[in-house]
Amino acid sequence: MKGVLVIMDGLGDLPHDKLNGMTPLEAAETPNLDFLATRGEMGYMDSVKPNFVPESDEAIVCIFGNDLISSTRGQLEARGAGLKLTRGDLALRVNFATIKGKEIIDRRAGRNLTTDEAEILSRALNEIKLPCKFEFVPTVQHRGVLVLRGGFSDDFSGNDLTYVKGKAENVSNIGNCKPFNDEDNARYTTNILNEFLEKAHEVLINHPVNRERREKGFLPANYLFVRGGGIEVPKLKQYKKWISITNMPLEMGFSHLSGMNVFELEYPRLKNFDAYENMHNALAKICKFSIKVIKKNLKSADYVYLHIKETDLPGHDNKPFEKKQMIEYVDKTLFKFLRRIAPPKEIKVVVTADHSTPCKMKAHSADPVPVLYYNNGEVPEVKQFSEKEARKGRLGRITGKALLKKVGFAK
Repeated sequence: MKGVLVIMDGLGDLPHDKLNGMTPLEAAETPNLDFLATRGEMGYMDSVKPNFVPESDEAIVCIFGNDLISSTRGQLEARGAGLKLTRGDLALRVNFATIKGKEIIDRRAGRNLTTDEAEILSRALNEIKLPCKFEFVPTVQHRGVLVLRGGFSDDFSGNDLTYVKGKAENVSNIGNCKPFNDEDNARYTTNILNEFLEKAHEVLINHPVNRERREKGFLPANYLFVRGGGIEVPKLKQYKKWISITNMPLEMGFSHLSGMNVFELEYPRLKNFDAYENMHNALAKICKFSIKVIKKNLKSADYVYLHIKETDLPGHDNKPFEKKQMIEYVDKTLFKFLRRIAPPKEIKVVVTADHSTPCKMKAHSADPVPVLYYNNGEVPEVKQFSEKEARKGRLGRITGKALLKKVGFAK
């Protein structure tokens, strides 16, 4: 094994009052990450390009050397969910959400939709009658995938306008899917989608699952947001000597289509409405699973792509202490292991993020993310891995597309 790339989703952040003006990464105790930084180099990265607010799919596509337009989120999520697609099938990422009238209350239905609830609601949604075949599949918690079967267009906007191609928007009211052109197929596609969304709302609003949620004081999952529609199979650069370790559909789909040997870990079922207990459980499992997979593949794989999703979620919820705790947990488990094996086996380690998710913004931002490149430098320099220190590093400011070449993981 030559190298390990760890992407800690949403790791980048901004100073927070609750952490005495520090970011979660600065406030966290990370002796193992700091050890790697001390014997390596640091820098900072615009995962797509400067002043651009990336979604996770856009960032990952670019970090692995592809052009921004090389892929669509819906296609990646559908592949990761195990759905078989043919050309012309329209795949979209979906969120269960909560609305009141036209007002958006919560884009994730309180983030505590249980796995059983999502599966029951999905069965009801699949009973909707449309003038085409379709399939709705729940994935993790509030997330799902919608596929319309047939010859559809993807030249339209979804009804989730929180992110509008590189910009963060504070959207308070729901909208409709709208075509980007006047072509018949684009208009037909948006008509079908809007019909589905309207019927879905009717199914969800009075469903017994949501009646029970309201009685318990939880937000109902009474609406769907769709985004990232795509009809073309992504043409991505191939990384056949890499292994991928992940527990989320997006990264699974991307890794499969990039030719990697994918080690998938099923996300724990959410059973008791405690989303953060579920996340910590998932984090513990992915760290343990990653160590096991890396050990078994030290001689057979050249590189590892490891994606840690959980560090992103506290940023969306403005929970800086939770984010700090998650960073510390990854440090004392995964990075403790990498610190132990990397020097004797001459394995290089890169640690970065796909994007920043500042807690106080509760959304992705255009802020560059820190990069750590451990190369077992001969002259150790005491460093802390943090946003502030990374901006002073010798790697300088780079783009995502330049990262793997910069650290020698790609030609």
